[in-house]
Amino acid sequence: MTTKTYAPIDPHTVAFIGLGVMGYPMAGHLARAGHRVTVYNRTTEKAARWTQEYGGRYAATPREAAQGADIVFACVGNDDDLRSVTLGDAGAFAGMKAGAIFVDHTTASAEVARELAAAARERGLAFIDAPVSGGNVGAINGALTVMCGGEPAAFERMQPVAMAYSKAVTLLGGSGAGQLAKMVNQIAIAGLLQGLSEAIAFGLKAGLDMEAVLGVIGKGAAQSWQMDNRGPTMIKDQFDFGFAVDWMRKDLGLCLAEAKRNGARLPVTALVDQFYADVQAQGGGRWDTSSLIRRLR
Repeated sequence: MTTKTYAPIDPHTVAFIGLGVMGYPMAGHLARAGHRVTVYNRTTEKAARWTQEYGGRYAATPREAAQGADIVFACVGNDDDLRSVTLGDAGAFAGMKAGAIFVDHTTASAEVARELAAAARERGLAFIDAPVSGGNVGAINGALTVMCGGEPAAFERMQPVAMAYSKAVTLLGGSGAGQLAKMVNQIAIAGLLQGLSEAIAFGLKAGLDMEAVLGVIGKGAAQSWQMDNRGPTMIKDQFDFGFAVDWMRKDLGLCLAEAKRNGARLPVTALVDQFYADVQAQGGGRWDTSSLIRRLR
C-alpha cells in the first residue's frame, strides 16, 4: 500500500483508458484522491477487478468511458493503440463533451500527438501529450514525472488532477513537446546504462569488490540514479526491476525515427538499441533495462 498523500482539490469526473502495469495504479491514485473515475480496458476482467479494488465503474468502450468526463486519461501501447481508443465511433473523442481534455500518457510518436491534437481541436476538445518517467514503481508510489505538450490553458486544468500519481507535471511546449522530451529522457538513459554496464563488467573482470567501488564512486562525479538503484542489482545479476527491454526498444525506435526526420545524430543510441536486440535474443525481453550487462559477461 502506497503512503502517497494527496493535495486537496475539487473532485473531477474523469476516465482512464488502459489498465496495464502503469495505468492500473495511476487510475487507482485518481480514485484515492477523491475523483469520480470510470475505467476502460480491452480485457473487461481487469477493469472489473479495478472497480472491485478502487470503486468507480467500468465501461464497455472508450466512448462510453469518456461520456461526461472533465478529463480523459489514457496509457496504452503505441500509436496504433492510441488511435484505436480515440478515433472512430467507439473512440473516446466521440463521447467527450465540448471543452473536455484528453491526456495521453502513452509513450508514442510526436507525429501522432500532433495528429490527435488537431483532431481534438476540430471537435472542440483539448489534447495533452504527457508521457511519463518513473516506471511501474513510480506509478504505484504516485511519484511519476510527467512531460507535457499542449495548450497552457488545458494544461493548467489537468495538472493538479494528474498530481494524484505524480511528483512533477511540467508543460514543455506545444503539441508533441512531451513526446520529444520523453525521447530525450530515453536517449540519456540508454547511453548511461551502457556505460554503467561496461564499468561494472570491467571492475568484476579486474577482481574488484564492485559493491565497495560503487559505494565510493557513487559519491563523486560518476553518481547517477541508475548507479544508485540498479548498480547493486546488476552486480548480483538481477533484472526483474522496472522498465522492460521490449518497451525500451519500442521507445528507442521512436527516438531513431524522429532523428531521421529532424537530422539529429544518435550513434550511441543506435548502437545501444542493437545491444538491447542482443538481450532480447538471449531471452531477456522482459528483463529490465539494466540487463545490458548480460552481453558483457
